[in-house]
Amino acid sequence: MLDHPSGISAENDIALQKFGVGQPVRRKEDDTLVRGKGTYTDDINLPGQAYAWIVRSSHAHGLIKNIDVEAARTMPGVLGVWTGKDLASAGYTPFSVGLPLKNRDGSPLLQTNRLPLMTDKVRFVGDPVAFVVAETLAQARDAGEAVVVDIEPLPSVTSAGDAAKPGAPLLYDHIPGNVVLDYHSGDDVALDAAFANAAHVTRLDIVNTRLAVVAMEPRAGLASYDRKTQRFTIEVPTQGVAGNRLSLAKTLNVPNDKVHLRTRNVGGSFGMKNTNYPEYICILHAARELGRAVKWTDERSTSFLSDSHGRAQDVHCELALAADGAFLGVRVRGYGNLGAYITGVAPLPLSLNIAKNINSVYRTPLIGVDIKCVLTNTTLMGAYRGAGRPEANYFMERLIDRAADEMGLDRLALRKRNFIKASHIPFAAANGLTYDSGDFPGVFNKALEQADVAGFAKRKKESRKRGKLRGIAVGSYLEITAPPSAELGKIVFEADGSVRLITGTLDYGQGHATPYAQVLATHLGIPFDAVKLTQGDSDIVHTGNGTGGSRSITASGTAIVEASKLVIEKGKQAAAYVLEASEGDIEFANGQFTIAGTDRGIGIMELAAKLRDSKMPDGASSSLDVDHTTQGIPSTFPNGCHVAEVEVDPDTGVVRIVGYSGVNDFGTVVNPMIVAGQIHGGVAQGIGQALMECVTYDDNGQPVTGSFMDYALPRAGDIPSMTLDSHPSPATSNPLGTKGCGEAGCAGSLATIVNAVLDALSDEGVTQIDMPLTSEKVWRAIQDGRKTKTA
Repeated sequence: MLDHPSGISAENDIALQKFGVGQPVRRKEDDTLVRGKGTYTDDINLPGQAYAWIVRSSHAHGLIKNIDVEAARTMPGVLGVWTGKDLASAGYTPFSVGLPLKNRDGSPLLQTNRLPLMTDKVRFVGDPVAFVVAETLAQARDAGEAVVVDIEPLPSVTSAGDAAKPGAPLLYDHIPGNVVLDYHSGDDVALDAAFANAAHVTRLDIVNTRLAVVAMEPRAGLASYDRKTQRFTIEVPTQGVAGNRLSLAKTLNVPNDKVHLRTRNVGGSFGMKNTNYPEYICILHAARELGRAVKWTDERSTSFLSDSHGRAQDVHCELALAADGAFLGVRVRGYGNLGAYITGVAPLPLSLNIAKNINSVYRTPLIGVDIKCVLTNTTLMGAYRGAGRPEANYFMERLIDRAADEMGLDRLALRKRNFIKASHIPFAAANGLTYDSGDFPGVFNKALEQADVAGFAKRKKESRKRGKLRGIAVGSYLEITAPPSAELGKIVFEADGSVRLITGTLDYGQGHATPYAQVLATHLGIPFDAVKLTQGDSDIVHTGNGTGGSRSITASGTAIVEASKLVIEKGKQAAAYVLEASEGDIEFANGQFTIAGTDRGIGIMELAAKLRDSKMPDGASSSLDVDHTTQGIPSTFPNGCHVAEVEVDPDTGVVRIVGYSGVNDFGTVVNPMIVAGQIHGGVAQGIGQALMECVTYDDNGQPVTGSFMDYALPRAGDIPSMTLDSHPSPATSNPLGTKGCGEAGCAGSLATIVNAVLDALSDEGVTQIDMPLTSEKVWRAIQDGRKTKTA
């Protein structure tokens, strides 16, 4: 107990200046991870564990005639071999999609009802058909290669547009035309009238390339089964344990409490690991059958086949404008490629998220989106960083630049003409959502000044002297973060003097431990180093929707703030008893409970310790612990403006990014250092898609880009230095005022890079080019443009 707490308060003030909200605190986990001390799924081993190997189809489409496993069963070390028929007899529930998306006619989307192993048909190269478990990985691999799979090949189709055509090969008898979802959004009558009366309509066909996720850590799993309790345990990298446990329990057909899911460190995911896969059911099944732990770790070559891919759209975009350049309406029509199966949230990025995000920062009164989500003989699709948000912003910014060129308008002036102004906030957007905050013109003007757009002409002239083409592009973006969902904020004061914070989001590279501790330090005055974060154990984390959709700091942050208020309420009651005062006279600030008007008080950590050692009166709390679940927090609207400047070598087509900057509005920034890291990573992935990444299949459905020899990723030398700044307008929808930042780098970079290259190539007569802008593609575009100019 402190009779003179003022000295401690000063210490707390200093601590908050160093570790409170808004401070660039170094990440808690960096020392562990950069020194190789992290624990990933493949690092975990159990006594007596066996190893699994997955047998996959080498055909893109075909009927399974027979699977001969007899030779494999007799090989050294083999403990078991299972096929689809074996798992079908176990009664597992097929994988399905729980999204409430509906077709144009109001009917629900169709399900592919994927099984863990195929029994009748294979639908893409890499489709799992059997698996082997052996004493060692080498033995399992050898036996897997001895499994003979007899498949009668069928015609395949890899393009969504082609798959939807009459006469295309059908993947499922119950899904006509391979169309799982015929998504429609918008008022067709009003849109038709707007386009008919427009002074100008810009039309643009855009290919949004298919991407492999290629996270640093491949997928892996370690499964075990307790026959006494009939309980499964699995170690697996995820984006959230609570939701994935529910999904696994549903597939296994067991009560939720019969599944224990744990996630340790995760080496990247970007959406790909936020769903359950057939391999996990396979090893869980084998663990129960064998009574032994079973481990499986993917290899890079098979991860290219079996991990969900991202993006993959072919769309026709239209923007209607009045004579003065005012936007009248925007339409997107086309196809989204789902791959061979739909699971998780796969249709969402291709449909609803386009409709929600294409409005961006502009006063666009009408939006129409018509997307057919189509099955093809390719790897399944899933969420990939942004999940429809970068795509929608990309479509809009491409349209705006093209419209400016066609109408002879200045690209910057056209954007300014259509911005939602600060005086319009709150703004009811055509996507059905209300923007609660934002200063889009202010962000834009700050970005122009930061990038010295006014001085570009001089830099372009200097590049021309060196035989290079120089281009610049300015692109605004706005994202709608994940929809509301419940989130856990549990605070436990441990006997060792630490404070355990438990929440249902999950850190797979974002650095949650640090900003969450900063929020707790700010609101409760708890020492930063005393805070320990738990996210990865489903026995402890009973609620939460995981990390995705740029929701973590808003969802978990809100839960922490609300839980902190409950801690303070309990603390006032306890402090009143300890300090022998009336509860109404107890005040709390900077980690101290004090009697109003006096210098008598007690610190929160001392009070928590005292409660453990003291007997409280009946009806009083014996601890400061709180187990709180917040209800859904509304989506937020992070936004910004990025500027990219490029040089193109016309002799080789090589594109070099010579300048990149951005001004962003993420509301209240809890940790600016971590936010900058998130932007850097997102921009790097945007550069990858814009300039080099593309999953490709041949005419027979065989993947051409199955390794890093064929699938290019950006390296350090491809990533420019970035100048970043902030122009925050705190959100009004959550107590911290935060907005998401994790996916913004992708949203800001795609259009700015592509439009900057097109600006550089405009002098050569090039007006259209699709990602990825490889040197060959750029060089050919220059040659074709020159021919057109001289024709």
